[in-house]
Formats: sequence, C-alpha cells, structure tokens
Amino acid sequence: MIYLYAFLIGGAICGLAEILKDFFKLTVGHMTVLFVCLGTLLDINGFYDRLIDVAGAGAMLPITNFGHSLVHSCLEKANEIGYIGIFTGIYGKTSAGIAFTILISVLIAFIFKPKR
Repeated sequence: MIYLYAFLIGGAICGLAEILKDFFKLTVGHMTVLFVCLGTLLDINGFYDRLIDVAGAGAMLPITNFGHSLVHSCLEKANEIGYIGIFTGIYGKTSAGIAFTILISVLIAFIFKPKR
C-alpha cells in the first residue's frame, strides 16, 4: 500500500507543478522557488512529516522536501541553542545534497562544453 500512496502523493505534487507551469507560464526557476516555499509552509504543525510517514519516497523526492528539510533543521537547532540556531542550523540536513549537486555540476561543466 505504501507504493500506491507514494505514487499518488508524489504524482499529485508533480501534477500540481505541471498544472501551475502550464496555466501560469512559469519558468523552472519560478517553479523551484515556489515548491521550496510550499515545502516550508507545509512543515507548519508537522504536516509534511505526517505526509512523509504516509507516502514515504513520494513525499521525500520532490523539491518540496528540500524546503521542509531546511525549515526542520533550523527549528531543531533553534530549540537546541536559541534564536541563533535559525542561522547556524539551516544546512544541517541538506548540506550533503547541496555539496553533491555542486560537485556534479562542476564535473559536468568540465566534461561538456557549456553554451555561452
């Protein structure tokens, strides 16, 4: 049943992205910012955590999970050390993914000739 929920919820998130992109003629950058912000808003009262419990990878793979992870690590660090934790804990759960993305981007730029 978890596979069905992952497919339905992950597909609903991606379907919403396609509808918004086609209806409002948004660029990829706009969509990324919109869904990262949506993931941060869904973290209020632990809603996104419950969504992850139900859907598993269907909720963890879309870009909305990146926004959720940023806010979640900020709030954990803020509860641990105070308000300064908002600034120091922002990349606690996402630093490995960000570093890997930068590394792969540099490698691809060396392998392929980028357009000017």
